[in-house]
Amino acid sequence: MQDKLFINGEWVAPENNATFPVINPATEEVFHNAPAGSANDVDKAVEAASAAFKSDWSKTTGKERAVYLRKMADGMERDLHKLTELEVKDNGKPYPEAQWDIEDAIGCFRYYANLAEELDGKCEVTELSDDRFKSEVRYSPVGVAALITPWNYPMLMASWKIAPAIAAGATCVLKPATVTPMTALEYGVYAQEADLPAGVLNIVTGLGSVIGDPLTQHPKVDKVAFTGSVPVGSRIMSMCAQEIKNVSLELGGKSPVIVFDDADIEGAVEWVMFGIFWNQGQVCSGTSRLLVQEGIRDKFLKRLKEETEKITIGDGMTEGTLLGPLVSESQLRGVLEFVDHGIATGVELLTGGRCDDFEKGYFMKPTIFLDPDVTDKLWAEEIFGPVLSVKSFKTEEEAIELANDSIFGLAAAVMSGSKERCSRVADAMRAGIIWVNCSQPTFTEAPWGGFKQSGIGRELGRWGLNNYLETKQVTEFISPEPWGWYMK
Repeated sequence: MQDKLFINGEWVAPENNATFPVINPATEEVFHNAPAGSANDVDKAVEAASAAFKSDWSKTTGKERAVYLRKMADGMERDLHKLTELEVKDNGKPYPEAQWDIEDAIGCFRYYANLAEELDGKCEVTELSDDRFKSEVRYSPVGVAALITPWNYPMLMASWKIAPAIAAGATCVLKPATVTPMTALEYGVYAQEADLPAGVLNIVTGLGSVIGDPLTQHPKVDKVAFTGSVPVGSRIMSMCAQEIKNVSLELGGKSPVIVFDDADIEGAVEWVMFGIFWNQGQVCSGTSRLLVQEGIRDKFLKRLKEETEKITIGDGMTEGTLLGPLVSESQLRGVLEFVDHGIATGVELLTGGRCDDFEKGYFMKPTIFLDPDVTDKLWAEEIFGPVLSVKSFKTEEEAIELANDSIFGLAAAVMSGSKERCSRVADAMRAGIIWVNCSQPTFTEAPWGGFKQSGIGRELGRWGLNNYLETKQVTEFISPEPWGWYMK
């Protein structure tokens, strides 16, 4: 495990050798003391990234950058088991989920290696209204990118930003979430092994309140890419506005899942569970608002309750665990405040709540509430835990209206045996990601991002690469005749 920052291709001690504790959420034990960076450390990292960009890095070919990305992926694949165990300790998620995440991160690097190669010589000829000119669209790397990542998918979310940034020819400074810094630091190991030029990737861990603002506001940072909460995203957007910095934000969600009475009930029950209990419900796109049609409500909820109560809760390293602890004491406390609110205000609790089965660890039961008011915070606010709220509906129009009645618009799901209905509802949903007869599948090749307060821009796919590219118009006068405006 790393105990230094990664700056300019080297492992360096943070200013004053400061550290902060990293806690295993299943045992509440401090398993490592991570390096706590300062504003000065941030400055060193950004200066290194800026110098690297101005040197030869911005002139590299996509084919050359692809070699580095593939070498980093190879190192991660070799260390899959080690990284998975570290992710479980860091975040608390069950081992199979953590392994899936690391495998996705490896695939992300290889995918963007392919896209990097496609950038070589890429330009688009634009048809003009005046044939005396020829115009091309070319792409240039954005410069120095600040990458700020969340704690719910520590290594995977970092890959969504590091890989396309390197593929595009940008340089970057990664600031991982304070509570889960450990696997993000490992990217420095793979950068060194791949002989990635010094300064292309820098990693500064520490308290967000100490290093977040200096990184976002640094005058040599050209781009800020952030994944996290709406309040922090709003603050980052405000700071970027001062210098009109390029910014992309992937923020919160309160995603609906609509189950019509012609849906396959057994299949829909499992997808509803996957949509809200995967990763302990700590998923920005989690389908936390269930809308079930009145004709199947009782049957559906009976099966949902039965299956939810079978979920095995425990340490992520214990075989068979399907629901691990929440990431931290403060996160558990915040989620349980929602649960206590629901009980105190008389919202019917179908199942779940507090978990007293363990002496240590930030555990809670998968929880389902029935029929909160649409203005109640159980229904309207992001909880970011394994808490599902359920309402019923009569008509398709009513379901769509309830689904879209949210400040968020990251994702939504529809389940029905009618392809025509699914297509209509998908078109009507005000969200950036729509799932049909499923919930939560995520693919590197497809765009990821939302409407409204769920953010700005898209990650993954070619859209993710575009986050780190500037579009340049190059127009040439090609007529054999002179322009003849002033000089006749």
